[in-house]
Amino acid sequence: AALAAAREEDVLAEWSGLGYYHRARNLLRGARHVTVHHGGRFPSSLEAALAVPGVGLYTASAILSIAHGAALPVVDGNVRRVLSRLFALRGPEWQKDAPFYNRADELLDREAPGDWNQAVMELGATLCLPRRPACPACPLRADCRAAAEGLQDELPEKRARRAPVPPAPGRSTSG
Repeated sequence: AALAAAREEDVLAEWSGLGYYHRARNLLRGARHVTVHHGGRFPSSLEAALAVPGVGLYTASAILSIAHGAALPVVDGNVRRVLSRLFALRGPEWQKDAPFYNRADELLDREAPGDWNQAVMELGATLCLPRRPACPACPLRADCRAAAEGLQDELPEKRARRAPVPPAPGRSTSG
């Protein structure tokens, strides 16, 4: 309620120095939306959560699984890395998020989805690191195909970068 009632200038002043000011504006817009449309309580359905400004599939799934016990998988960079290595996922089909959501949904603990999601995210954040993963300490090591095949430093495969768009004719690229 306090955030929803705050002036944007005050929110941005409090956010000062953190960067990504669009996030502060989205938090404010989201708080106002939740206050007006949901009586100040974050919605409990995926459809309603996705309608909150600034909330995408990852955020909605994380909040709903943790706060409401909704059986929704989350996929962030940490989860993507854990799944890529655990199953040695390679190839162009693994460059998009949808297959990772499907795989994460197959593994999701339906009795404790929030705990499960937090555990996989934490595993990726603390042990299954982007560089020099701590494989000897990993509780999944015995089942990890990347570790077995020596691919842990190569997975997940990097997403293909888009080619830069050349400037329109007559337009300067400086300034």
